[in-house]
Amino acid sequence: MPMSEMLRSQYAIQVEGKQFIEEREAYQKEHYHYFTIPAGNKEMILMEQATLAYFLKENGLYNVAYPIRNINGEWFTNHANDLWMVLVLEDYSQTLNHETAGKMLGDIHRIGSMFQYEPKTISSYGLWKKLWEEKLTFFEEELTRQAKEEGTSKYLSEVMDILPYIVGISENAIQYLRESEKEQRILQTDQSTVAFARWSTSEKKVIWADELVYDHPTRDIAEYIRHAFLQNKSDGEINQFLNDYQNYQPLSVFAWRLIFARLFFPIHLYDFLESGFQYPNFQALGQLLKHQEVYERRLARFYETVGVDVSDWRIPMISWL
Repeated sequence: MPMSEMLRSQYAIQVEGKQFIEEREAYQKEHYHYFTIPAGNKEMILMEQATLAYFLKENGLYNVAYPIRNINGEWFTNHANDLWMVLVLEDYSQTLNHETAGKMLGDIHRIGSMFQYEPKTISSYGLWKKLWEEKLTFFEEELTRQAKEEGTSKYLSEVMDILPYIVGISENAIQYLRESEKEQRILQTDQSTVAFARWSTSEKKVIWADELVYDHPTRDIAEYIRHAFLQNKSDGEINQFLNDYQNYQPLSVFAWRLIFARLFFPIHLYDFLESGFQYPNFQALGQLLKHQEVYERRLARFYETVGVDVSDWRIPMISWL
């Protein structure tokens, strides 16, 4: 039974057409667009994300894809032996005319910081060091296990060769974060807010409920800049993003140090290696490692690029970058 039939029978929605919005399949009825997302084993996470999505929408953000209940008043629907949730986005044409990425993100963080109850399962606020240490340990153990049990393919051999580098830079980033967390120069904008698992692209216009987390706002800023580095975006584009953002949310010295720490930790390498457990791509790995040299050069002059005077603000730098 196709998803359109599930929408008709379980949500009383008669689909009139389909299109793709930000790489997601949308079922259209009038000016509403509906999206089906798998919910198995994620019910608690999705309900916390739903709470944040409704909060954003109720406080004036119209470009939110938020969950709806089925005809039985339930958030989750059994269909084809799987559990599903349905999101709705209203008036996508209005969403396309949204402001710049920096203004959009600043607005989301400003509104999200008014949310008064910290979620239990999707909050990472204050937990970066712990999560990074766990990620590093997991990858070290998993790669070692694979090498022992499955033998070394060409791809795995290359990964094992660069593992000392990944371990080294990860440990350096964790140490930098540890020192940065002692920083006392903070602002009210350093409080927790609604954020995203991976905020990356300036083309993003929709706030998807199932991408929401609860964290320090610099999480999203750093991930935007990381993506800009990896996509060879100009310094001017990055600074425009930061200027637009700070019209809504000024950044403290503490925030700048968190941004640098998060850029320093090679999350993009971990994301790639995680996907490589199932879909190894030797050529893509080589391209990513080659680009890492460019990434490090841009990171080395990050503070200078964004106009932060490390001497005046007494911000420590990484000498070997």
